[in-house]
Parts: sequence; structure tokens; C-alpha cells
Amino acid sequence: MRTTPANFPSMLTRMLLRAMALIIVAVTLCPDDAAALPTFARQTGQNCQACHAGGQFPELTPYGRLFKLTGYTIGERTLPFAGMAVVSDSSVSNRSKSDDPKEDFQKNNSLIFATGSVFAAGKITDNLGAFLQVTYDNYASQSADGQFHGHTNADNMDIRYADRSIDNSHDWIWGVSANSNPSVSDVWNTAAAWMQYVPVPSPTSSSFIDGSAPYPGFAAGSNIAGVTAYAFWNQTLYLEAGGYRSASGVASFMSAGIADADKTKLQGTNPYWRAALSHEWGPNSIMVGTSGMVADIYDDPLDTSDPTTIHHFRNIGVDSQYQYLLDPHTVTVQFAYTRDNQRIPAFLANQPVQDANGNPLPNTNSTDTTNVFRAKASYIYEAKYGTSLGFFNQTGTTDSALYDPTRVYGNISGNPAVRGWTSEVFWTPVQNVRIGLQFTAYDKYNGASHNYDGSGRNASDNNSLFFYVWGAY
Repeated sequence: MRTTPANFPSMLTRMLLRAMALIIVAVTLCPDDAAALPTFARQTGQNCQACHAGGQFPELTPYGRLFKLTGYTIGERTLPFAGMAVVSDSSVSNRSKSDDPKEDFQKNNSLIFATGSVFAAGKITDNLGAFLQVTYDNYASQSADGQFHGHTNADNMDIRYADRSIDNSHDWIWGVSANSNPSVSDVWNTAAAWMQYVPVPSPTSSSFIDGSAPYPGFAAGSNIAGVTAYAFWNQTLYLEAGGYRSASGVASFMSAGIADADKTKLQGTNPYWRAALSHEWGPNSIMVGTSGMVADIYDDPLDTSDPTTIHHFRNIGVDSQYQYLLDPHTVTVQFAYTRDNQRIPAFLANQPVQDANGNPLPNTNSTDTTNVFRAKASYIYEAKYGTSLGFFNQTGTTDSALYDPTRVYGNISGNPAVRGWTSEVFWTPVQNVRIGLQFTAYDKYNGASHNYDGSGRNASDNNSLFFYVWGAY
């Protein structure tokens, strides 16, 4: 099985030459004292690595977790606006097994401005703070003539009221969060909303990079609206619970810019919960936790009149994180696992399916189960030089509803299995800019290692090299 692209040296050379040019620009424009800090850094007067492990945003340190749990209110009110942008280059190993490489691998091996976000974030009162993100996707849609068009929409949002009570024997932090994404309120990077940290470009050349590979998550997705209450006792026991509904009425701003046909429409209030045990000693910290959500989602977001069209999901996960933070070293080890059980509406269950040759396949399932496991270990030296190694594995029930003989993105096994590794090196020349290079290798894709699409494409053909420059100001 080939694990590296045949043209890997030339791909890597082109990416490194582009990286050198961008590094020169970044270092020239961004002095080491970083006078223009992101909004939270300006508010607290701290540098980025005080809140982010090794400066690797968005992964939080114990201080960063405390800042978020207390409602983004530590420090003094300041200009509450910030922004970030990602420039990237994706390259897929094998593009020969495609009827239309230009469409199947859009912008392959092209340096692009992938995405950007603006934030309104920080302290509002002594007990009230917010994190509001609006994101621009430069490749959100494509017209018939092949031209790409950008689009802006609401992204992660978290508005919270928090308080803290400390005496000789107790330390209570408690609060309420109104947010748009289950687990966006979480403070550990093993949470579904945060474990995938590099924004993923929309062009199809990025379909197989690490950020597009399976991650533990909740079926409800984001751009919905929920309220959760949480408490953190003696910096040891964390509990959070609440419910989510469709983002409508007064909460409609949490799905602003999302087309109605793309919104998640939930029936009623859908419960979410989180529990974690955390312990710190010296430069070490460890967390073990669990989370879950039950979601009833309409099959057609444009028609919520028929309750028999609802998909019923039950997601339950476990996760853990270990950190060692002592200059000049930063070590983080994470894992997360989620099991998703889905009950399929009757009108989609037990339906006959034929393969491309007209041969009958088993009827579609009435229930499905999907399991996703993620693990990653990272090391950062002097908050500048970093490396990481990650593993992902998705398994689940075989269902003829997944059968798709389409080249490149098809699945002839009906099984959702995906498995692979991602290695990364990254450099933070100044605290507001990270430059990274990832290589993602697959040994299973859409249920098979070989000929998964029925047209001869192998999992290793999707191996991808991904270069990015990520800046936040």
C-alpha cells in the first residue's frame, strides 16, 4: 500500500517555497512583541501562551480554562474585536482515477485564501461576557461557469453569565451559557466543537485532509440554539446540562447566513450533558470526562409538519486529556470516542436498493450505529516549534443506504469505516501566526482499503498534504 504521494518531493518543495515567502511577510509585519494582540490577550494583558498550551490556539491551559469558565470576564474591558484568517494549500496523492479531476480536486496544489473570521468577544460586565464569531468562506459556492463565490455566516457563539465563590474549603464556579453549538461551551480540547482546530477549506482538494477526516461529534451539528448551566467544584468536578432547539425567533442570529435548506431543524428541546473530573499537580493536569446528546432532527429542514420524518439520534462519548506545561516544554495527549445510535424514519427504512449492475442489495436499515475514535499527542518547544501525531478510526453498521458507485467519493460496500493517521509539524514565528504542514494517510476509506468506489480507487490514493498559515489579531 502506498503511504506517500508519488510526487511527494515536488509537492513538498512547492509548499516549502510558498511557506518561505509567507514567513518573510509574517515576520516582517508582525513584531515579536505583538503590539496588536487578539481581544482576550488585550483584555487580560497576557500573551497568547498564558491561555493557549504552547501558544497553540485554541487549546486551553488551566488559566485559559478558568478565563472561559468565569465568562471571559478576567481583566479590563477593551476593544472587543479581533479577526483571523487562513491561507492554505492542499494536495491529494492520486488524481488519475477521476472523470473530472478539476471538479473532484478543486484548487489542488494551489495556494488560496481559504477562510476568515471576525470576532466580538470579551468582558461586558463583571459577570457577563461573550465569544461571537462570524466566518467568511471564500469558496462557499460555485456557479455553472466554474466561478467560486464567497459567503458569510454565523459561526460559533457563546454568551455567558458566570460567578465564582471561594472560601476556606470550597471553590465554586458556576454559570449559564447561551450558545450555538453543543460543546462549544466546553473548556477541554477533546470536546466535539474544539478537537478539530484548523479551519477546513471548502474546495474539494481539501476533502481528505485531517480536518475533513472523521471526528467525534453530535448529530445536531452547529448553528442551532441552546442554553446550558454549568458548575465547576474545587477545580475538580465539572457538570453541565441543558437543551437545544432550532435557531429561530430571538435566537435566529445564531444561524444567520445559513440557507434554510442547510439548517438543522430540531423537534422540541434536545438534551445535552457533560461531566468531567479534572486534577492539577505541579505542571501537570489531567481530565477524564463524558458527554452526550439526544437529538430529534427533521429529514427535510424545509418541511417540519410531519413528525414521522424525524431521525432520532443518541450520541454518547468519553474523552480524556493530559497536559504538561513547564517552559520550554508543552506536552498534550488527547483521546475522544463517540458512539452514535440512529433510528431512521420509517419511510426511509427497509427500502430496496440495487447496485450499479441492477443486482439487489439488502434493504436499508431501520437503525444504524457509528463509532468514532480520535487520539493525538503533541509536543511544543519554547512555544514556537511543534509536532503532533494523530490517529482516527470510524466504524459502524453496514447499510445499503450508503451505497454509492460515484467515482472518488463513492462507497460500494455500504460501510462507513475510515481509518488513518495524521502527522504534523508547525512553527509559531510570532505569537499571532502559526505555520503548519500536515500529512494525512489512509489505510481504509468508505469501508475498504482497495477499490472502495468500484472504479479502482484505493484508500491510500486519498493521502493528502496540507500546508496552512493561520493568523489571529
